[in-house]
Amino acid sequence: MRRDRPLAFLAFWTVSSLITLVPIYWMFVVSAKSRVQLFGSPNFLITSFFTENYINTLKDPAFQRYMINSIVVASANALLVTTLALFATYALSRYRLGGKENVFFWTITNRMAPPAVFLLPLFLLYTQVFVLGDFKLFDTRIGLILLYCVFNLPFAIWTLRSVIDGIPKELDEAAYVDGATTWQVLTKVILPLAKPGLAVTGILTWVFAWNEYLFAATLTSVHARTVTTGLAEFVTVTGTNWGQMAATAMLTLVPALLVLGLVQRHIVAGLTFGAVKE
Repeated sequence: MRRDRPLAFLAFWTVSSLITLVPIYWMFVVSAKSRVQLFGSPNFLITSFFTENYINTLKDPAFQRYMINSIVVASANALLVTTLALFATYALSRYRLGGKENVFFWTITNRMAPPAVFLLPLFLLYTQVFVLGDFKLFDTRIGLILLYCVFNLPFAIWTLRSVIDGIPKELDEAAYVDGATTWQVLTKVILPLAKPGLAVTGILTWVFAWNEYLFAATLTSVHARTVTTGLAEFVTVTGTNWGQMAATAMLTLVPALLVLGLVQRHIVAGLTFGAVKE
């Protein structure tokens, strides 16, 4: 029976992976067919590749603008959130602060409420309160970046907590004995050791910002719209261009796959960092 366990686990994860990949495969099939083929008899196989869906999408200026907005917003949000979370987690982990456990719990409560609860207040703030002359947050990249930080920062702090706690405090003390400052301890001792955890935190916050739809659809109109909101534009009163919509969706996977590939070797190490202590 023990010999059969690896085979059983392999079969289970193989089936689970196939089930997960079926929607992606079907989306690829739809993107490779013309309208006539899509509304004909259903076929899960690709007999001919209809390239115009991808060509029209890549040539579309709106798609290019949406893709650039998504890349800028997601990347800036991940960088800012990871940096702030590192500072906050280091301070809460290393310094003797009264009620720091309550602070940790308070940060995560910001993720407990459904996002729709904040939709109306944020819309009023962005359109009426945070408007100073030509400066505004509505329909701007900086507005989305700051908003995503509010929701991603608590998650990043909790993710990095186990990473910072897993680094022995004796290393900090040894650095202080050698004359290092707090900034040097953070950048030359903590930062190199916490790279796997920082990579995981960065990629997760990047993916959250990349996939977000509700706030991007409500708090943007033209200039700062992201690629997820652009997908909804293919649904019109005259019909839905399913082929080009699927092609756009497939193209939105490319940046995410590239980012995952860059930090792939850090993901497993970062998720298990600090999980086992002597």
